[in-house]
Amino acid sequence: MNTTLITALGLMLILEGVLPLIAPQAWRETFKRMVALKDGQLRFVGLFSIAGGALLFWLSK
Repeated sequence: MNTTLITALGLMLILEGVLPLIAPQAWRETFKRMVALKDGQLRFVGLFSIAGGALLFWLSK
C-alpha cells in the first residue's frame, strides 16, 4: 500500500481513539445519541464528515 495512505489511516485511528481515552463517558453518551439517530440523519453526519475531510485535504495541498 501507499505509505501516505497508511500514514493517513494511522492518524485517523489515533484521532478516533483520543475521545474514548480522555473522556470515555462523554464518548459513550455521544455514541448512544448517534445510535438513536434516523438513517437520514446519520447519512447527513457522514456527508458532513466526508465534506469536511475533503476540504481539509484540499486546503493541505
